Amino acid sequence: MASPPKFGPAAQTPAARALVLARMARALLHLRKPLPAHVQALHQRYLAGELSWLQVYLALDAPAPTQAEELHQR
Repeated sequence: MASPPKFGPAAQTPAARALVLARMARALLHLRKPLPAHVQALHQRYLAGELSWLQVYLALDAPAPTQAEELHQR
């Protein structure tokens, strides 16, 4: 079975991706504080394999959605 290239060889499974996020949280101080809902949602989509880390990174540079936009997306 081929590995999806968007995650790289060391982060294929949800457990491995969760480990990556946990290590980042230990290393990066700004990840230790409570995250806004839209950032938590991006992390969950990354863990589920829906987004690459590059897609999460780029989405974090975009303006945060308003509460009305978040409700509309659900």
